[in-house]
Amino acid sequence: MGTNMANTIGALGTSLEILEALKERGSAGVTELATELDLPKSTVYSHLRTLREHGYVVQRDERYCIGLKFLSLGEHTRDRMPLYEVAKPEVKGLAEQTGELANLLVEEHGEGVYLFRSKGEQAVSLDTHAGMRVKLHCTSLGKAILAYLPEVRVDEIIERWGLPAQTATTITSREALEEELAAVRERGYAYDKGERLSGLRCIAAPIKNPDGHAIGAVSVSGPTSRMKGERFESEIPEQVMSAANVIELNLTYS
Repeated sequence: MGTNMANTIGALGTSLEILEALKERGSAGVTELATELDLPKSTVYSHLRTLREHGYVVQRDERYCIGLKFLSLGEHTRDRMPLYEVAKPEVKGLAEQTGELANLLVEEHGEGVYLFRSKGEQAVSLDTHAGMRVKLHCTSLGKAILAYLPEVRVDEIIERWGLPAQTATTITSREALEEELAAVRERGYAYDKGERLSGLRCIAAPIKNPDGHAIGAVSVSGPTSRMKGERFESEIPEQVMSAANVIELNLTYS
């Protein structure tokens, strides 16, 4: 690799590190970023100036934050995904039928990314939003996807991200996860019993391609007080699997 190419790649990496730091902090000044990233203030300032000139960060007084240009890029990508367009009405239908929060998630770089969510009349307010990334092993959506990925891909994901605990009920061992994924394949849907957020239960079904591999998942989420008994064990699972089946058919034959 030539020196110029290496410098270019290094500079891009620095810009991305700065953007990630801004995302975590919400906003930050040059000195804060330089200290956190162990970079010269002049370097941080140069990168911020370039990012600002291209519309990717915004300066407010002496602080910087990520600009809305990223929103247009993300929406452009999402809107061009056939899965999003086909699944959107089904996710809305799930929210209306159940009165709860319905979600659509895909796997990217070994994490789950929310593409869309729809709120029913009784839906609780959660931290989820389009573009939010979550670990796959601690959500019903993620487990529904993992259960229908090639084993080598599951190995890669776990090797990269591990199985960190989110709550006291999160699955944190590979053996327990394998048992859970086998159960998902047997019944056709996945449970989350407070494994990412305490007090929240979710049910998800995979959206599979013709080869049988998951390309996404749909779910319904609600508080433990409402997600119990027959509703949790059969009614909502049937609704979620039906929605996933319709999405699969429309993707394949439309």
